[in-house]
Parts: sequence; structure tokens; C-alpha cells
Amino acid sequence: MLAEHGGEAKLLAGGQSLLPALNMRLLAPRLLLDLGGIDALRGIAVADGIVSVGALTRHVELQRSAEVACHLPLLAQAVQHIAHPAVRNRGTIGGSIANADPAAEMPACAVALAARMVIAGPTGTRIVAAADFFRGLYETALAPAEILTALEFDAIRPGERSGFAELARRRGDYALVGLAAHATLRDERLAELRLVYFSVGPIPVQAKAAASCLIDGAPNAATLAAAQAALAADLDPPEDAQATRALRLHLARILLGRVTAELVPIAAAAPARRS
Repeated sequence: MLAEHGGEAKLLAGGQSLLPALNMRLLAPRLLLDLGGIDALRGIAVADGIVSVGALTRHVELQRSAEVACHLPLLAQAVQHIAHPAVRNRGTIGGSIANADPAAEMPACAVALAARMVIAGPTGTRIVAAADFFRGLYETALAPAEILTALEFDAIRPGERSGFAELARRRGDYALVGLAAHATLRDERLAELRLVYFSVGPIPVQAKAAASCLIDGAPNAATLAAAQAALAADLDPPEDAQATRALRLHLARILLGRVTAELVPIAAAAPARRS
């Protein structure tokens, strides 16, 4: 039906983004395709170190899942920040990922955890890395006749840690700035690190310069301060009615300090630096 109707059709998952857009007349598709009856798109499964999460799995299911808490603690942390209980009760992880809202938590977590997107279409199934999935503002690698069916994550392993934080004006609002991080530690040093910011650009933004300041060095106040300063090269936040670019960059530095403290507590003493 997607292939037949092309851009005139929209998929309905949890409806927590689509229905408000319809109500505000931002979208007016001729056809809605309700995925809610496809049970094969639901569920959380763990096998051989891989956690598979169906696209129609609701946020509240992630929040309550013992498997997610054990094997994907980053998702368990982040899902608590998604809007309000009423939204989490209906919203789905696949809907959030496919909608690709740059202020949403799940896309950034997917990139931080190097998730793999399982995509189905008329020609079969293909896998796309999360880092390659988000193409622009509300744009993804999905072709017009394809759907996201599941996300695959590597379960967290010994020596790996995750951290998450966001700052919003009110609990449940979209974040002014958010950060999802995943690291591998060796001898209490960061051997590998992905810092992925959201609400600072059209897609989840990896802060690679900041991460390089923290990798392999002693996790102390000086290295954290250098990483915070390096964010000016990594991020170019938008300026809007909610916050200036300078404020978002300052908040990004604060979050880097908080999240780094979750990963390597010795680094917690470094102050945030203003631009």
C-alpha cells in the first residue's frame, strides 16, 4: 500500500507525533496505514548478546523491561525523560526513530549505542547503522515504500558504561539540550567513547573532538575542561525562541560534566566553561 500510494500515505504507529501534526493541519495525508495490529513488530528479545526491540514496542514497555534495564541501561535511563506517562503509554520506539525529531531522546541513544535499524520493503530486508540512518531534519534512510521493523543493539558488556542527561524548562518538555553517551573503560580510563547530543542540530550530533580529549587520558578536571572547550568545534546549536546558541552551548558543557561523572566519577570536579 505504501508503494501504491507513495507520498499520499502515512504510517500510524503510536500516533504521538502524527496525530498532533494532523490536528494542527501540518500534515494532510489521504491515507493512514495503521500498524497497530502487526504483532510481529512488537516485543523485546535477547539472544547471543543481541537485544532486538520491535518497532512497535511502546516506551512504557522499555521503561518496565527487566531485559532493557540489564542489557541496555542507556535506554532505561533515557525513556524516563520522554514527555509524560500518557505519551509513553502510546508512543513507540520505532515511531520516534522513524519520525527523526532532532529533539527526541531515542535517536540519540540509538547512535550512542551503535544500533542497527532493520528495514523491510518490497525488495526484502536490509540493515542500516544508526549513524547512517538520520539524514536531516525529519529525514531518514527509509525509502518511500519501506518500514522500520526493529532495532538491534549489542547488550552492554563488562567494562562498558552508559550515561544520559538532558535539560528542559519543565519536566516533560522537549530538551533544550540532551546528551547520550556510551563508553568502554580500561583501567578506569576511557578507551572508547561516543558522545551524542540532541536538540543541537537537525540530527543527533556526535561530539568527536570532545570525546578525543577524554579518551586514553587521565580522567581528571583538566581533561574534562579541555573536552568542554572542544564542544565549540563539535556543536553549532540553533538559536530560537527557547534558547540562544550561546546558552545551548553552555548547557552542553554542563551536561558533558554530569555525564562524564557517571562514566568516570573522578572527573566530576571540573567546572563548566562559558563560551
